Amino acid sequence: MVKQGYVYIIGNNRPTLYIGVTSNLQKRIWEHKQSTIKGFSSKYKLTKLLYFEIHSDIKQAIKREKQLKRWHREWKLNLIKSQNPELNDLWSQ
Repeated sequence: MVKQGYVYIIGNNRPTLYIGVTSNLQKRIWEHKQSTIKGFSSKYKLTKLLYFEIHSDIKQAIKREKQLKRWHREWKLNLIKSQNPELNDLWSQ
């Protein structure tokens, strides 16, 4: 069975952006919000889920993550704002 994957963008109020990929979005966003993993996202307090995509194949999600990481900041913000114009936290849990 092929594992489903998610590409996500989290940020803060600036917003500083971080793009990641996971097979368990709920667990991964919880980890970011609790700062359980030390690194870029905890250092810059990136806890707002600004954007995500669902992919039926984790390999496709990884491919998309790599593509988005190469994008200019402005392109990333435009992508986020196309789905989330107010830059709200999409995670309500």
